[in-house]
Amino acid sequence: MSLRDRLFINHISSAAALCLACGLVGCAASREGRVEVRGVGEALVPDSRWEVPVDVTFRVPADYLSKRNRLVITPQLVIDDSARADYEPVVLDAVIYAKKRYRLEVLEDYQDPYKEQARLVEDRSEVIEVPYQATVALPAGTLEAEVRAVVSTDGCGECSGIDTIPVASIADPLSRLKPAPKWVEPKFVVREKTRDGEGKAHLQFLINRFDMNPDLGDNREEMEGMSRALAPVLTDTLATLSGLAITGIASADGPLKLNTELARQRAEAAKAWLVEVLDIPADVERKIAVDSRPEGWEPVLEAMRAANDPDAEALRQVLTRYADQPEDTQERHIRQLACWDNIRDHYLQGDRVVEYRYSYTIRSFTSDAEMLALYETRPDAFNEEELLRVSALVADDAKRMEVYRTTLRFFPNSAVAANNLALLLLDQGEEEEAERLLTRAADGLPEARYNLGMWKAGKREIDEAARLLEPFDDDNARLVKRLAKGGER
Repeated sequence: MSLRDRLFINHISSAAALCLACGLVGCAASREGRVEVRGVGEALVPDSRWEVPVDVTFRVPADYLSKRNRLVITPQLVIDDSARADYEPVVLDAVIYAKKRYRLEVLEDYQDPYKEQARLVEDRSEVIEVPYQATVALPAGTLEAEVRAVVSTDGCGECSGIDTIPVASIADPLSRLKPAPKWVEPKFVVREKTRDGEGKAHLQFLINRFDMNPDLGDNREEMEGMSRALAPVLTDTLATLSGLAITGIASADGPLKLNTELARQRAEAAKAWLVEVLDIPADVERKIAVDSRPEGWEPVLEAMRAANDPDAEALRQVLTRYADQPEDTQERHIRQLACWDNIRDHYLQGDRVVEYRYSYTIRSFTSDAEMLALYETRPDAFNEEELLRVSALVADDAKRMEVYRTTLRFFPNSAVAANNLALLLLDQGEEEEAERLLTRAADGLPEARYNLGMWKAGKREIDEAARLLEPFDDDNARLVKRLAKGGER
């Protein structure tokens, strides 16, 4: 039984009590003004423990509290228009109400639930200001909520003045994430630029001849492909050739000694053709080595296996049985196989392979002015560090993005270029490409992993964001990881 009910039974006659009470106390609707809240401006944001400190002042207008009433202000956590929790109330007792409560305590052993909170108001004609502090703990997964206060009066016996006032709004906890993109500016260090490469030319020669005939088969196309590959190495003024080896591959069919020498002579012919076509100077020509080596029968066996040729097993057995014998011995036994005609007609190459392997260095660029000038004409001559240095030197983000794209064209695994380009793309709203770049770079670059985790958090992919941010321990990472765990403390 509430105090409001108990004040008017047994000890005072019902008629007299109602007359006295309603004669002295008006209903809440007759009061002027309303309780106000001071001290809250912008929306409150939970901390990493999902807690919100509320620090306000309730302002009760003068004469709002009737002299026979109790005023109770009960803050509540409201989520989706449903009250989820009540917090410590503010309780203000007028003098007459306090006397009646005391009498009930003495005469009937009444236990007032608000005794500890109740504050006696002796002068109701003054504005009453009550500082109030509480910590609101949000349920796991709450993104938005508010704190409201229910204002009620007690004392009339028949009517209570009730009002609901906003105290504070609680914002999405992810709004606590502080924009902190991790941009990477690597320290520029001059480093020797050594480059290696290799290739093959499939050439046709007349039987037992080594002279180069551009009009035979696809020779012209094959040699032009070889010259295009080697021209930057042999003619580039920024390049210094370390070595170029041209190797003729001797056919498996025929005498090994003859084939090996013939292959070397064909490699010499390929070298001579390059020297003439590219107008290679003598000092560079001397760095071009020529060699030959036998092809062996393994490529033939692989070709037969790839074609699911049943005769492949017969060839394998010969190669296994005579593995420690000279290739001429192997060939003699292979020619005795019943399937020799099949091998000769379908699996022996009609052309001859010439391999080339090269190594060279590109002059390093040491001054900013030189790098900016040469970037416009020779970006292919830059290493990754030099390109990233250029990205730091250019004037605006549009040019910087172009340099990062160039870096990724020549160095697809450049995690720094991918990370920094992604950040610029995010500024422009190009989220899809930015995500691809960050995902590509996240395994090798902590900054990219962090940026990807923050982006995922912004998209509310909390579990994935927490996984990415696991190695980090700043405020952002801690908040996301706690969100992923349901806000546990």
